[in-house]
Amino acid sequence: MTQDEMKKVAAAAAIELLPDGGILGVGTGSTVNHFIDLLAKVKHRFDGAVSSSEASTARLKSHGIPVLDLNSCGDLEIYVDGADESNHHLQLIKGGGGALTREKIIAGASRKFVCIADEGKLVDVLGAFPLPVEVIPMARSFVARQLVKLGGTPVWRQGVVTDNGNVILDVQGLQIMEPLKLEDAINRIAGVVTVGLFAHRPADVLILGTPKGARTVLG
Repeated sequence: MTQDEMKKVAAAAAIELLPDGGILGVGTGSTVNHFIDLLAKVKHRFDGAVSSSEASTARLKSHGIPVLDLNSCGDLEIYVDGADESNHHLQLIKGGGGALTREKIIAGASRKFVCIADEGKLVDVLGAFPLPVEVIPMARSFVARQLVKLGGTPVWRQGVVTDNGNVILDVQGLQIMEPLKLEDAINRIAGVVTVGLFAHRPADVLILGTPKGARTVLG
């Protein structure tokens, strides 16, 4: 079974966890794209979705799924999104697709966060995948110097501007033994908008696509 097929398995399993009715939070990325395509088949059950990126918004609208402003929705019952890495505590690295800030906002506004991924995303220690940090453009060099002090090697993701008009530094060479502390430390750096470390708001459920079907890991 290919990696893409495993992503489809995870996405299909997430459909089974959706509530009846209400507004859904929808993330960004290749696994979520499969989820959105499957969601189209049951869209009549829901009032619409809050989206974490312009790309997901376009895909949702292409299926006729209304996209709503989080400001008008209040708390969401459920949020479905992917991850670049997850540890066994369901703390995540996210932001490979550049939507980390909006993803973190929607995750924080949701009662239940369901993460969907292929089985290769589950790791013992976070950090093999470079940690994305969204940064105000004028602060890029300053923030990069501070990230070096924290033990990482920041690389500017050149040519990428987030939906919020900011830039991304991908921090390589980390072994994140204390995700909560590192999330706090990076958030304290002036000029950082968001770090793609979801430790204070981890997933509640992780659904892994495997060659044998979907495997569910609870936080």
